[in-house]
Amino acid sequence: MQLARPLRPAPAAALILMLLTGTTAGPARAQAPKATAKAVATTGPPVYFPDRFDWQKRSAPDAGMDQPRVDEAVQFAIANENPATKDLAVDLATTFGAREPFDTPIGPVKERGAANGLIIRHGYIVAEWGDTSRVDMTFSVTKTFLSTVVGLAWQRGLIRNVTDLARDYMPEPGYFEGHNSTITWEHLLRQTSDWQGTLWGKPDWADRPEGATPADWPKRRLSEPGTRYKYNDTRVNLLALLALHVWRRPLPSVLREEVMEPIGASTTWRWHGYDNSWIELDGQRIQSMTGGGHWGGGMFISARDMARFGYLFLRNGRWNSRQIVSPEWIGMARTGGPANAEYGFMNWFLNPGRKSLPAAPESSVTFRGNGQNIIYVDWDNDLVVVTRWIRGGPALNDFLGKVLGAITKR
Repeated sequence: MQLARPLRPAPAAALILMLLTGTTAGPARAQAPKATAKAVATTGPPVYFPDRFDWQKRSAPDAGMDQPRVDEAVQFAIANENPATKDLAVDLATTFGAREPFDTPIGPVKERGAANGLIIRHGYIVAEWGDTSRVDMTFSVTKTFLSTVVGLAWQRGLIRNVTDLARDYMPEPGYFEGHNSTITWEHLLRQTSDWQGTLWGKPDWADRPEGATPADWPKRRLSEPGTRYKYNDTRVNLLALLALHVWRRPLPSVLREEVMEPIGASTTWRWHGYDNSWIELDGQRIQSMTGGGHWGGGMFISARDMARFGYLFLRNGRWNSRQIVSPEWIGMARTGGPANAEYGFMNWFLNPGRKSLPAAPESSVTFRGNGQNIIYVDWDNDLVVVTRWIRGGPALNDFLGKVLGAITKR
């Protein structure tokens, strides 16, 4: 069944907005699973938060790091740039497109820049390489921005409980019927929904298809929601559509007003949907967002703005005196699910047993996007690292090992 077809332009109507303000989380609500925030207590000098146009730097020794080792880590990141073409339209066609049907991009795609990134220790820039102000596609790191917007809706009480059925928040028929009727917010956040359908012209089975032959893909065996993890952008895009129905205004506007403006991000980032992902809501045509750049679109952003976003979570959702993201939500996002202990809420990659990143602490998390685009958050070492366009394989772990090996003082 094809859902959410593009709409013809509609006349402008009165804009019905719910202007939600305040910085504290809503009333306590029972959640599953119950998570304990894993914040690290901060002692000593006041915590530093960078101004909008001034992110202060410190030398490696002043930040408790060894300068030659920091330099070695930076050179490693530069030397291990992804060797694939910088023409991302070609890259998508020869990677995802080589093994998937329905691979045609339906959102914007941009040629990428060279390797770049930052190392942030105790809030200060210790190292910076490449053009960190350049706006590039960030692929699945978009999912972390999306899950954050969902978390803000939960804080405001627009979502009562992550275990609520998604169908109770979607007035249009066809999305959550039959096999899909028992899907919850949590299933969508953890990528365990096994939602079956087509959204924006992309069938669920077309993303990373499973089966011996293409004829097998549409006839795959369905799993009970919550029992099987499967990374799938069609279902992520469904979460974005569901969040749009809850917020009832464009998700980029929510993200800008509730997160990016308060943390002093630039005005250069853009969150793109698809050419055909427009719906009519309250008399307006609004574009539903994507959760990645698999078919184009997603978050186009600089490394510096990515670092601010990561630093927000290093500070457990707080920026200066404002609690932007609830620590309770962060605690849930950092808790693995029963179907995948290494995946929390959308794009929170965890490190239990240090299997994913042996060089990093077990408590660390990464927000990851194709390419690779990485935000690394490490509470144990008061560290945020952004590295863009680093090659796959062991390079990320080796690079982080060099960064962590440069720490001389906790």
